[in-house]
Amino acid sequence: MTATPDTPALLAAARPGSVAALEIAVVAAALAPAFLDQATTDSSAAGWLALAGYGLAAALGLAVRRRRPLAALAAVLLALVVTEVACAWAEVGLTPLAVLPLAFALYAAGAHAPPRHSALALAGGAALVAVAVVVNHATAADDWRGGSDVLAVLAPLPAAWALGLAARGRREELAAAERRAADAQREQALRAERAAAAERVRIARDMHDVAAHSLTLLVLHAETLRARSGELPDWAREGIDAVASAGRQATTEMRDMLGVLRDQTGEAAPRSPAPRLADVPRLVAAAERAGGRVRLEMGEPAAALPRPVQLAAYRLIQESLTNARRHAPGAEVEIRVGADARGARVRVDCGPPPPGHTPSPGSGVGLTGLRERIAALGGDLTAGPAPDGRFAVTATIPAAAPADPSAAASAVSPATSPAGGPVGAER
Repeated sequence: MTATPDTPALLAAARPGSVAALEIAVVAAALAPAFLDQATTDSSAAGWLALAGYGLAAALGLAVRRRRPLAALAAVLLALVVTEVACAWAEVGLTPLAVLPLAFALYAAGAHAPPRHSALALAGGAALVAVAVVVNHATAADDWRGGSDVLAVLAPLPAAWALGLAARGRREELAAAERRAADAQREQALRAERAAAAERVRIARDMHDVAAHSLTLLVLHAETLRARSGELPDWAREGIDAVASAGRQATTEMRDMLGVLRDQTGEAAPRSPAPRLADVPRLVAAAERAGGRVRLEMGEPAAALPRPVQLAAYRLIQESLTNARRHAPGAEVEIRVGADARGARVRVDCGPPPPGHTPSPGSGVGLTGLRERIAALGGDLTAGPAPDGRFAVTATIPAAAPADPSAAASAVSPATSPAGGPVGAER
């Protein structure tokens, strides 16, 4: 059941079985007093038969009082008028509590029908009652049946309609308050989105002013030195070529990242394809030209793997080589990559730093970002000192996305390395 201004929220949230039980209880509450009081009014068979017929008609009308409140009111009122007139003509007594179903119907009309329509129905019902009183008096054999005593019983019933009307107004106020709250939440979300977009633009501008300009300057100096390569030894020329190539690649990736930050719709395509597992040998070759010792064990890369999986594996190897150059220069790095239709598995082992080397402190941002990237793909990453003194980074990235995003989110929580230290710490 869907909640509407004409449907109470608790009733809409209830299960169908409980709703049916509630409806039966309401109909029983409306009819039970009349059946209990009929024995003291007229215990004849004709009286019970009249009350039973009226009770059946009233029960059918009350059963549809929420969906068809005006029709329910008309059915109950008409059944009551016909029954009263017939009982007066046949000299049969009907309990005054027979008007209770009419009170329930009037409340439903005020609570679930448009106010103007329910007011017109109330006026029409009053006219029908007046006509019935006249007919009742005209058909009475000896004494007055259906005069001031009947009006005294029916006069308080419009109060039930007024209560229903007040309940409808209260419900509409609550619905309006919920709509205002929802509008406020949407407005707050829109403001947060605009603030995030402005922050992305600011970050992109700062990165362009600092990192992009510095990278461009680095490439420019490398190209200047390359122009005078005849004056440099062979090893220096190779190093300058590696610096220029790395600078250009970093500049291209920085430009793509800045474009994503500035783009508010996320529809702009990168200017160059994202790195894949097939690009790992070139990455290793660049590290070797920079003076590193790298041993790569890699089979045929699975080209059918999703691009995010291949990019995450590539970034992991790239970050590991960067950390090795920074914290253990000259140490041998072993990279083992396995890829198939199920996913990618990467293990990077870096030897200990040379004697006397003072490692530079790391912020841990690189490995933390990699762990979050891999966890978002449903994989896991561990990093930390190995028992043989080397630093090991191991990652498993499945090809299929996680079915439950919360499972991936839980993988981002802090863990411990095999040696007992935090795996997010960068060496």
